[in-house]
Amino acid sequence: MEKIRMKTPLVEMDGDEMTRILWKQIKDILILPYVDLKTEYYDLGLPERDRTSDKVTVDAANAAKKYGVAVKCATITPNKQRVEEYGLHEMWKSPNATIRAILDGTVFRTPIIVNNIKPVVKNWEKPITIARHAFGDIYKASEIRTEEGGTATLTFTGISGKTETVEICNLPGPMVLQGQFNKDSSIRSFAHSCFRYAIATKQDLWFSTKDTISKKYDQTFKLIFEEIYNAEYKAKFEELGISYFYTLIDDAVARVIRSDGGFIWACKNYDGDVMSDMVSTAFGSLAMMTSVLVSPEGNFEYEAAHGTVTRHYYRYLQGEKTSTNPMATIFAWTGALRKRGELDGISGLQNFADKLEKACIDTIESGIMTKDLALLCEDASSVTAVDSEGFLTAVAGKFSRGT
Repeated sequence: MEKIRMKTPLVEMDGDEMTRILWKQIKDILILPYVDLKTEYYDLGLPERDRTSDKVTVDAANAAKKYGVAVKCATITPNKQRVEEYGLHEMWKSPNATIRAILDGTVFRTPIIVNNIKPVVKNWEKPITIARHAFGDIYKASEIRTEEGGTATLTFTGISGKTETVEICNLPGPMVLQGQFNKDSSIRSFAHSCFRYAIATKQDLWFSTKDTISKKYDQTFKLIFEEIYNAEYKAKFEELGISYFYTLIDDAVARVIRSDGGFIWACKNYDGDVMSDMVSTAFGSLAMMTSVLVSPEGNFEYEAAHGTVTRHYYRYLQGEKTSTNPMATIFAWTGALRKRGELDGISGLQNFADKLEKACIDTIESGIMTKDLALLCEDASSVTAVDSEGFLTAVAGKFSRGT
């Protein structure tokens, strides 16, 4: 069979640990036999990021802006223990945060639904999409740890030379301090992306912060969303019969749990990080969550929403076969290939992505799945738990047969 030809390369961002192993297996078993794959490759594995002083991450993000579509493997954000383990020069910041800051987009995360695994929240009947702001907050924060007491202040110096200072605290030590920031322009991009996505998918949009406590930072988000909605999107929402509303994040959590799903929940950066894990776990597994970063310029970066599966990686290094769920990583590839096909007018590439996703879902619904999902099936007698390679081989069989 002739392979599907590509016109423009994808930006391929390789990653770390067990997901790096799965990355190669997915390409070898599910993609390369059918697609004449063109990629511009960047190794975002921790050793290479350390060797290049993290320049490779910046280069990869800029390549995503150049080519318009990227696909990314899960990567390590090092803590103190990882610095020692890998012998790093420093504790490099989150590569995802670096990429998101450069692309200035919004992350949309949606669970992959299969019929034989029911959500933990029994009334959830439809997927809940998390729209996560992808700039600033704690991911770009500056921090101080001090063992002595003293006075902490926050000072802003404008380009005019005017300064404004507020006292944060006057306390005995030890203590820890953090300063975070955001930009009106990025918040506006976030709002536009959320409203446009809601219109494109014909879903209600919820937005939540804590403006009753954060009367300037969080309130800025609330007011910008409100202004843009009323000025540019309200009429279209009403025409489509969908709604937008704002509520406090604690109220939103209660509403989400009581809902039947089928809406978009927009959150600030860290809130979205936490809530997307909660939603994905309640629907089944962290490995069953799609994730795409959409920039205001129309650039797209697809990735898995989970980490590098360190525990399985250590077992893999000892020669064990692991049952690591590759679904989110497969869907990162299919999402990127579909978008590349859409932008380049290659229907064969779009159809390939659709058929591969269907083969994945059909495989699970036929009872063949990795152990994390096998534990969640209500009818355990109909389940065959397989290792990662066994699952990929089963998907390849479904795909080749077209069933």
